[in-house]
Amino acid sequence: MKRKRTFSTDMDNTDSSMLVERKKSPNGLELVSAFRAGRHDPTDLVELAREIQLADNTVRATACGKLQVIAEQVRFLQEQAKRVLQEAREDQSRHHAHCNFKRVPGHVYHLYRRPTGETYWSMLSPTEWGPSAPEQDYLGAFRLEHDMSWTPWERMEQRAHELAQLNGLLASDAHGASLNKALMMDTSGP
Repeated sequence: MKRKRTFSTDMDNTDSSMLVERKKSPNGLELVSAFRAGRHDPTDLVELAREIQLADNTVRATACGKLQVIAEQVRFLQEQAKRVLQEAREDQSRHHAHCNFKRVPGHVYHLYRRPTGETYWSMLSPTEWGPSAPEQDYLGAFRLEHDMSWTPWERMEQRAHELAQLNGLLASDAHGASLNKALMMDTSGP
């Protein structure tokens, strides 16, 4: 028993083999000729395949471009994470240096190393020791920050400039409208 397959142009009797349902007169208006709309050029399938291939290539290129940007951001964040971890190790090492006084945030202290390898903090700079200075290596001057990090002498001016900019933004706009300016601010330093 063979079934006869019929194609209908009416939406009520649609055949599941049709790609897109067609209605001769949607809402009672004939928009295009049903005869012309039903005719196919033999190159239509080839053109459709080209369009799909072009769309696939465009989507792939766009996705690759976005992934490249994300990969660059990941590399940047990895470098920042390495820098933060290195600074944390250095700060931790500085906190473990011997000290015979209470360290106060905001003050500058001088780090020395004795011939035994022991590091210690002093309030005296090498010039303040004068001729009575013991045998030791001067490792540098550092300011203890309020977040308990240590800023080397060479970076104190840059850090003060950055903090002044951030405090200026916070003071000038209590409602946070200048937050976008802060995000776009150049923090590369002077």
